[in-house]
Amino acid sequence: MATTEECRAALEKLSDNLGNAEGDVRSAAELDRSVSCHVTDLDVTFAGPGGRRNRTARDQRRPPREKADIRLAMTGDDLVALVDGELNFAKAWGSGRVKLEAGLRDLFRLRKLL
Repeated sequence: MATTEECRAALEKLSDNLGNAEGDVRSAAELDRSVSCHVTDLDVTFAGPGGRRNRTARDQRRPPREKADIRLAMTGDDLVALVDGELNFAKAWGSGRVKLEAGLRDLFRLRKLL
């Protein structure tokens, strides 16, 4: 089971990867939206602003007061596997291993990342 520190490191790696992306992926990654990722097996939520704003995620033991614009939920192992390229996001989302809640406009922009 992935630890909180491993999950935080995976999210930081993902943020760095998106920050260094080019083309359509870069434009999709620059969403100016808040993002949260609830790690279900650790019952911890990482939340932070998306896009060009501060990319540092903070963790909290209870859900954020305000819902993030884009909300993800998965196990810590799945988070680490996704970031390491060992788990396909679309397949994990389709099978229910990863849950994604976002507005329709955000989903259209995020599809470029898949």
